[in-house]
Amino acid sequence: MNEDCLKFADSCPARPIFDQISDKWSMMVLAVLDNGPLRFNEIRRRLEGVTQKSLTHCLRRLERNGLVERRVVPISPVRVEYEITGLGRTLQPALEALYGWIISHMPEVRQAQDMFDRRIAEPVALPAP
Repeated sequence: MNEDCLKFADSCPARPIFDQISDKWSMMVLAVLDNGPLRFNEIRRRLEGVTQKSLTHCLRRLERNGLVERRVVPISPVRVEYEITGLGRTLQPALEALYGWIISHMPEVRQAQDMFDRRIAEPVALPAP
């Protein structure tokens, strides 16, 4: 592996792909599309909180990286669907493993968050003058 990639340097060609896959919406879009093609608004309804602009940007990046295919269905009215590609399917086991880890370790993560929040909220004792 290239030395730049081992350091996550800006010049590493894998970095933009890593950034995309780990961004806020990409993993969720790929999970939503796991059961088959969906139209834009169907995807949007399943991803609470995503804006039209964010979803459009995410889908374009996934398409550019070969993970999602945009298909125009020539019916009246014209219909556009998004589907995971063969390459995107190869990513699914890793995403499923990550999601499984999140679900199984959520209680521990929440406990760590609570401990952190309590520690941050505690007033700092200043030394006596």
